[in-house]
Amino acid sequence: MIGLEVKREVIQGELSTPAQVVLPIAAGLGGMLVPALIYVLINRGDSTALNGWAIPTVTDIAFALGILSLLGNRVPASLKIFLTAVAIADDLGAIVIIALFYTADLSLPMLFLAAVAIAMLIALNRQKITRIAPYMIVGVILWVFVLKSGVHATLAGVATAFAVPLKATDTRGHAPLHRLEHSLHPWVAFAILPIFAFTNAGVSFGGISPTALAEPLPLGIAVGLFAGKLTGVCGACAALVPFGLAKLPEGATWHQIVGVAAVCGVGFTMSLFIGSLAFEGSEYYTPLRLGVIAGSTLSGITGYLLLRFGSAHSKTNS
Repeated sequence: MIGLEVKREVIQGELSTPAQVVLPIAAGLGGMLVPALIYVLINRGDSTALNGWAIPTVTDIAFALGILSLLGNRVPASLKIFLTAVAIADDLGAIVIIALFYTADLSLPMLFLAAVAIAMLIALNRQKITRIAPYMIVGVILWVFVLKSGVHATLAGVATAFAVPLKATDTRGHAPLHRLEHSLHPWVAFAILPIFAFTNAGVSFGGISPTALAEPLPLGIAVGLFAGKLTGVCGACAALVPFGLAKLPEGATWHQIVGVAAVCGVGFTMSLFIGSLAFEGSEYYTPLRLGVIAGSTLSGITGYLLLRFGSAHSKTNS
């Protein structure tokens, strides 16, 4: 789903021109670097905990956009597009991080077979094949090869999505990418993400005191998601906009940018996912989930309140 969204935005959406892409990419990078730095500083004394440095760097695009949807017309459409673009840039960064830092030993024969599968996907695209089934069949084969290669199999889904045609259309004039994205969306939003969230977010608070959140690992995650995302996204915008290197989304105020930056701290399913790759021992499950839930909840509530009352204030002044 992320791969389909990225391709659509890059070719004909909010990331299709340099002027459109500068601010969200810079904000996405800032929103990854600062949280990672905060986490590393807090956990610098624990070499095992440092494996989780990437946990607070990601944004859960579904939950973040869900918060903005609760605000309705109180925020301009351009702000929702900006958040989507930042989250997409963030997701691309997460994919690179997974590929580089959270993979097992590489198997060159399997990588070669994966490359052959990717070549087949490219050939299907070049031939303007508009049926979805061939891409899905080759995509499953690619997933097996990538899984066996030692590279995280998430990348197979993204590569398959990139091959699905956007400009070619079927007999009814529909692009395969649009058709597949439309078909997948309800399953991802209402089934896959909730199931993943509920099965991975469960934390038994029995015997856990309030001071548990002050331990380095959950504290690093929570502070990284909340303060790190807020500072990183806002800092990148503040470094570019005043100097004319980028423009704020049309109709958006700085107050709203701060609110969106806070919402970017909702890592939730993506943070839990990277956490599952970073730590294998069961002793890390509770502090990992505690930090993710605390940081994501605080970010979501803060972002919602800033956008809710900041938007109302701006309308009053206008």
